[in-house]
Amino acid sequence: MTGDNPSEQQVEDLLDRLADLVDSVAPRRAVLGIAGPPGAGKTTLVTRLLTAVTAYPRLSGRVAHVPMDGFHLTNAELDALGRRDRKGAPDTFDASAYAGLLAAVRTEPRAVVTAPSFDHVVGEPVPDSLVVPVDADLVVTEGNYLLLDDGGWGAVPELLDEVWWCALAPDARVERLIARHVETGREVADATAWVLRSDEANARAVAEGEARADVVLLDGVVVSSRRPGS
Repeated sequence: MTGDNPSEQQVEDLLDRLADLVDSVAPRRAVLGIAGPPGAGKTTLVTRLLTAVTAYPRLSGRVAHVPMDGFHLTNAELDALGRRDRKGAPDTFDASAYAGLLAAVRTEPRAVVTAPSFDHVVGEPVPDSLVVPVDADLVVTEGNYLLLDDGGWGAVPELLDEVWWCALAPDARVERLIARHVETGREVADATAWVLRSDEANARAVAEGEARADVVLLDGVVVSSRRPGS
């Protein structure tokens, strides 16, 4: 992860925490949510976790990944709603379908569950491109709005067995977001305007979620955690 990476002990502690979570809800699947504002490091954290579990015997081969991004409305739907200029805002996702997916992976008896991914090159969701196999004991999902109570998002928190929050200093977060947009082809001025108008509005919308998270990481480093179940 960027910044001050967590120590090996912190990584081990997080993996132990996840394995204990899986054991505590068996035989159904456990669901871990990674939340936080845009640009705070959610995807980086998930990538680090998915890599680490491959060498961790208690979870190796037992983890599936279903990001929230696959539940973006299509560009055609956004155009019809007049919301293309706010793509990424809470109401530009199918929150009900996302909640339905989370409910499906928790259901007993287990079944194979398919989910959409998101193609960042063309900017569109790709239906049924992700698979949660029967033997996946943990499903990791990440997105901005996992702890948002507005609209259809209110059904999501109760479907997450635990939520980890990614935080980052606002200036660093904005700088990271602008760079990300520039890498996709935007001019610096356009990228800056988009971040300050859209991404930062989304960040303000989710800010209160940090207080509800079970674990908080600042630039990838654990700074607070609650005992599971507390």
